[in-house]
Amino acid sequence: MKIEDVRKTAYSMPLTNPAFPPGPYRFFNREYFVITYRTDPEALAAVVPEPLEITDSVVKYEFIRMPDSTGFGDYTETGQVIPVRLNGEDGAYTHAMYLDDEGPIAGGRELWGFPKKLARPKIEVESDVLVGTLHYGSVLCASATMGYKHRPADHDAVLKSMKAPNFILKIIPHVDGSPRICELVRFNLEDITLKESWTGPSALGLFPHALCDVAKLPVREVISALHFKADLTLGLGSVAFDYMKK
Repeated sequence: MKIEDVRKTAYSMPLTNPAFPPGPYRFFNREYFVITYRTDPEALAAVVPEPLEITDSVVKYEFIRMPDSTGFGDYTETGQVIPVRLNGEDGAYTHAMYLDDEGPIAGGRELWGFPKKLARPKIEVESDVLVGTLHYGSVLCASATMGYKHRPADHDAVLKSMKAPNFILKIIPHVDGSPRICELVRFNLEDITLKESWTGPSALGLFPHALCDVAKLPVREVISALHFKADLTLGLGSVAFDYMKK
């Protein structure tokens, strides 16, 4: 293969058999289960990078079920998102993500810089309860429950929150182990159709694990819970801040 052919065809690894196809990436019937909880301010300060500003000692623990997504297929993920502000604009910082599918792990890390690791998250309806769990190997690391569709949620408020900007810290090392790319990436969800949204009583437990650190942002108080479904496109990102520039 000629040098120019490599330049023209390379967008992911492996070169001749990429782990994921080019975007855009559209999601149909994407199901969210989100519990908002209060944690320790000191714990948040230790994980949120400048120039992002913490707006409150709050974390959103998310389970997301994606049964039909272009390019990435059928998978489930879970993780922690932290409300932040950048240059006076409110948004959300993705702190941790765990999922069960190689394609979106590779694509998420390479394109946007999502902090994705392989694990076994699940969302299920058990009788009258919505249940979310995260296992890392055989170990239970997160358990969330919510009364199933107890009350309609505020449609406009949910849609507004989905349209807020999102931020991720993208890190790609050089061959010598030093950082080659270290930048704050901004992205948005686009072309959103919110189909339904619900709220109800909820509970969340996070449990210590050496390699799955969700419990390092401990649950001090559960504030609220949401369960909603939407069609949307995952927009590609832009660089909001480059840590490599002096």
